[in-house]
Amino acid sequence: MQIAFLTDIHSNREALTAVLAHARARGAQRFVLLGDYVGYGPDPEWTIETIAGLVAEGAIAIRGNHDEAAVGGVNGMNSHAAQAIDWTGRQLSKASLDFLSKLPLSVIDDDRLYVHADASAPHRWIYVIDGETARHSLEAAETRLVFSGHVHIPAIYGLSNIGKLTPFRPQPGIAIPLLAQRRWLALIGSVGQPRDGDPAAGYAIYNDYSAEITFHRVPYDVEATAQKIRAAGLPVGLASRLYAGR
Repeated sequence: MQIAFLTDIHSNREALTAVLAHARARGAQRFVLLGDYVGYGPDPEWTIETIAGLVAEGAIAIRGNHDEAAVGGVNGMNSHAAQAIDWTGRQLSKASLDFLSKLPLSVIDDDRLYVHADASAPHRWIYVIDGETARHSLEAAETRLVFSGHVHIPAIYGLSNIGKLTPFRPQPGIAIPLLAQRRWLALIGSVGQPRDGDPAAGYAIYNDYSAEITFHRVPYDVEATAQKIRAAGLPVGLASRLYAGR
């Protein structure tokens, strides 16, 4: 099965639309959504309605920290993120808020763990940013594979049976075999707000038969999203950062 992993959409309609079309054109048979559907961007209600539709068709969706904040209030966010969440909460319908409130923090699916942030404490929203935090997350998981978001930068870490951790920087379009001799952590990147210097939307497809993962970048209409952010009265920095992928 071809499983498409999407995360950190952040209310970016143009990016999500482009990624869904790209994934379906490449044979994606299932979608796994790793959280942060709202925050920062201008289309929260449309985004949640779209995610809920995917879930109704069999997708798995995990809760992210921005999703939790939209339901329960801002906690520890910077001023731009907090302003966006406050605005987002006022745009969402009761049905969308209920949908977000019921999402799980993690799901185990066969040999795979799906979680927004660090697997050792999903509720603490710890960023997996280096070898130390990657090892901590992998060692806490009961599964061979862990798929996460939160950091907005694509990366892979492999942990050998003798405890050697090896980082990999995935290249778009190149399949990476997740060898059975290792445990693996895949950080999927971000659909709606990449932060690796590439403004194109990011996601990945995992083939559970060949055990290969392929990361993809998909250009979208950044200007359309940025214009809507400015028109909504959200912080202008949330628009300008999309052009640079930062």
